[in-house]
Amino acid sequence: MVVYLNGGVKLLVKMFSSFRIWFEKNGFAVCTRLAEWLGIRVKNVRLFFIYASFTTLIGGFIIYLILAFWIKMKDMIYSERRSVYDF
Repeated sequence: MVVYLNGGVKLLVKMFSSFRIWFEKNGFAVCTRLAEWLGIRVKNVRLFFIYASFTTLIGGFIIYLILAFWIKMKDMIYSERRSVYDF
């Protein structure tokens, strides 16, 4: 919600800043608690989630391309062949 008063821009910046601070305190607690439970650094857990998200995004696209190529090759190999006597 955007409320513009006398200092409208300042109020908007203050609201965004308070939301960011709240999210940093509460939103990142997932990686922190998981790292504490596993006994590893928080940085490693966050990097794992970043790399895993890129891998799944790129991996899905690569699997799609492989399947498309495979289906196209199957269609080329198993297409109905014409007889010598067909014109």
